[in-house]
Order: sequence, then structure tokens, then C-alpha cells
Amino acid sequence: MKPLFKGCGTAIITPFTADTKKIDFDSLERLLEFQLSDGVDAIIVLGTTGEAAVLTNEEKTEIIKFTVSTVGKRVPVIVGTGSNCTEVTIANSVSAERL
Repeated sequence: MKPLFKGCGTAIITPFTADTKKIDFDSLERLLEFQLSDGVDAIIVLGTTGEAAVLTNEEKTEIIKFTVSTVGKRVPVIVGTGSNCTEVTIANSVSAERL
């Protein structure tokens, strides 16, 4: 069976602005482009870096849309969708796949 993923996938932090504590999309773009220019094989957002637990659903959606748009199919985008509730995890996974 062919592996689903191979190579190096980087878990990207979610940067926040110092003044407003909002998502810093300029910094996120720089992080993504840095990883892509150095040859990463996949980008992972909302995963093991920990911020996903403190983000709203709307913020998570923004991050997914922004990442998918910025990466532009250059490499796979893997989205962390887990929660403590199976139903929420399933809903998050369906939503992320749609995005």
C-alpha cells in the first residue's frame, strides 16, 4: 500500500499580534513561505503546537482558508481537527476537508 504522507511535515505555530492578540496573518504567511522555500513536504496547522484549544471556530476557519490559499497546492495541508468530543472531531474534520 502506498503511504498517504511521506517526508517532512512541519507543524506551524499560530502567530498572534502583540497588541490585539489577534491572529497575525502576515507572520503566518512568512512562516508558511519559509517552510515551503526550504522544501517541506507538508504543512500542518491547528495541530500539536497547542493554540487550537484557545481559538474560536471562526478563527480556525480563517487559518485553514488562509493556509490553503497561501500554500496553493504546492504541498498537502494537514489540519488538526481533534477535540475531546468525537462528534465535534467528526464535524471539524468534515469542515476542514470542505475548506
